[in-house]
Amino acid sequence: MLSYWLVLAVAVVTEILWALSLKYIQMHPGPWPIAASIVLTATNMTLLSFAMRGIPAGVAYAVWTGLGAVGVAIFGALVFGDRLNPGQLASMALVIVGVIGMKLASH
Repeated sequence: MLSYWLVLAVAVVTEILWALSLKYIQMHPGPWPIAASIVLTATNMTLLSFAMRGIPAGVAYAVWTGLGAVGVAIFGALVFGDRLNPGQLASMALVIVGVIGMKLASH
């Protein structure tokens, strides 16, 4: 069971990298950034699909999207200078609480 959660964690990281790659492509268009985005997409979907073998689909998807969204917001601010306001930070905290609740409530 732990290995499925580890795979899901790696899927979250690839989700964050994939989303950030889309912004990078807009700033630096070219074949290599696009190719990297395609590889990240395939990797991401494969990892999420594998994680769903041992984690209920709704739980895996909620964790993946929730942590992915929070990660993209944080790293978007760090890497691209995107702004985060207090309301957004509070909302991200609520998402994290929800993800923890989904994990704790799953068997």
